[in-house]
Amino acid sequence: MTNFTDQAHNIRPGEELPTEQLEAFLQAELGLKAPLEIAQFPSGFSNLTYLLSAGEQEFVLRRPPYGSKVKTAHDMGREYRILSQLKPVFDKVPTTYLYTEDDSIIGAPFYLMERVQGVILRAKMPAEQQPAPTLMTGIAQALVDNLVALHQVDYQAAGLGDLGRPEGYLERQIQGWTKRYFAAKTHDFPMVEQAAKWLATHQPRQYSSALIHNDFKYDNLVLNAQDWTQVKAILDWEMSTIGDPLMDLGTSLGYWVNQDDPPWLHALALSPTSLPGNPSRSELVAQYESRSGQALDHPIFYYVYGLFKVIVIVQQIYYRYQKGHTQDPRFAHLDQAVKGLGAMAMQAISKQRLDDLF
Repeated sequence: MTNFTDQAHNIRPGEELPTEQLEAFLQAELGLKAPLEIAQFPSGFSNLTYLLSAGEQEFVLRRPPYGSKVKTAHDMGREYRILSQLKPVFDKVPTTYLYTEDDSIIGAPFYLMERVQGVILRAKMPAEQQPAPTLMTGIAQALVDNLVALHQVDYQAAGLGDLGRPEGYLERQIQGWTKRYFAAKTHDFPMVEQAAKWLATHQPRQYSSALIHNDFKYDNLVLNAQDWTQVKAILDWEMSTIGDPLMDLGTSLGYWVNQDDPPWLHALALSPTSLPGNPSRSELVAQYESRSGQALDHPIFYYVYGLFKVIVIVQQIYYRYQKGHTQDPRFAHLDQAVKGLGAMAMQAISKQRLDDLF
């Protein structure tokens, strides 16, 4: 049987770590005895993740992206604290080992955590790794179950009550994402701007608060290699905060591509949610409602919010391409994706449904 356990690979050019300095630091802090070897895990646009190996010992190192000046967006200390304090009350996070702000070691603050061995489903995984429909259904159920379990964590008991400001969270998110869109605007896409205005004027007036992940999708779940319907760990907590749990679900919906969605949306490769066996967006909402006991009175709002977040992220990438900050040819036509996502948002609003939008 093929081993689909997630593996680290060669370090991408320009993202190397100073091996000797790091090895000396870990010898002093953790009693490292064997020579240090470093590889890198696949990464999108979040913090960089490396595998450190020294004989039988393995660690995962997380550091901010190279060149990042936005400390609040890549706060290693905050992420380390979330994992460390969450572990006693929610076991689906890796154990942490150390954190340092001393940037003389690798040029930036970083922390170490355990390496959780398992399978990660990515949008462009090999065909032979794609789960059979029945297995995919079970994995999707595990995704929902773990999202619900996270939202039921007593964050006050974990000492994370000061992690965010739940009062006014929803309003701040809509304002913030709208501001980021206009800061990166390159074209006039009326439907995107209409969606932003609709979000501003259709905010639910009552909502609850919970510890939320803010990037909850398949490629942030580590699955048990012996039973893929069991989630061993949830990764990438950098955007976690205290906020509306339904906005967390909305973010997942924004990345959720149905089998019958347009080909251009499939081409974005947001997540392997279109594989046979996955629920549709409306079915995903129904599963969340059933498992959480919480009804979604405004599912269209939360879906459009999730779509708008994806719009802004894609637009920011396209803006960087337009400005010459990246020459990656994959980004050349992302403006059309922004336009299409804006159309999807307005279709959801006009048709008042989550599926069959085109």
